[in-house]
Amino acid sequence: MMDVTELLEEYASGVRNFAGINLNGVCLSRAHLREINLQSANLIGANLSGADLTGANLSQANLIGANLSAANLVGVNLSDADLIGANLGGAKLANANLQGITLNGGNMSGANLNGANLSRASLKGANFSGAFLNAILTEANLRNANLNSASLVEADLSGANLQGANLVGANLSKANLYEAILVEANLSSASLTGANLKLANLHKANLSRETLLEIELESYVN
Repeated sequence: MMDVTELLEEYASGVRNFAGINLNGVCLSRAHLREINLQSANLIGANLSGADLTGANLSQANLIGANLSAANLVGVNLSDADLIGANLGGAKLANANLQGITLNGGNMSGANLNGANLSRASLKGANFSGAFLNAILTEANLRNANLNSASLVEADLSGANLQGANLVGANLSKANLYEAILVEANLSSASLTGANLKLANLHKANLSRETLLEIELESYVN
């Protein structure tokens, strides 16, 4: 297992390829590691809070329980990474590739995910409260996720599973919810102005009177 000092020295010398490295539990808080290659790396429980990982490759990395709060992850590749229970609160993830990630029970509250791709991601029970999610979430699993006051303006949630999700006060203006599953979701005080709810399943969903007045349902599964 490479220690932190050795990693930082090699990075400073120009090395960028650390694919498959074992960094289990290391502390790299506030480290500057732009465009580093950590594909398939073991980062279980690692502390990367406040780190600058702009443009990094973390695809297929194991980040279970890792702390990435307030990290700069703009343009990062995290496709198929395991982030179960990870903390990404307040992280910058604009234009990141998050396709197929597993973030069940993780935290992305207040994170900026505008332009990110989270298609087919497993986000069950994750916390996205106050997050900016003008993103691609096609066929994502957001069952029981917390999206309280999240901004989902123009987000693509077609085919997404939002069963039991908390969308209280969320902004879904112009979002694409075609064939989305919203069974038992809480949409109280949510804004759905201009949203596409064609063939969405709203069975037992909680929609406030104000929300109902905003939307025009062309067709939905009752």
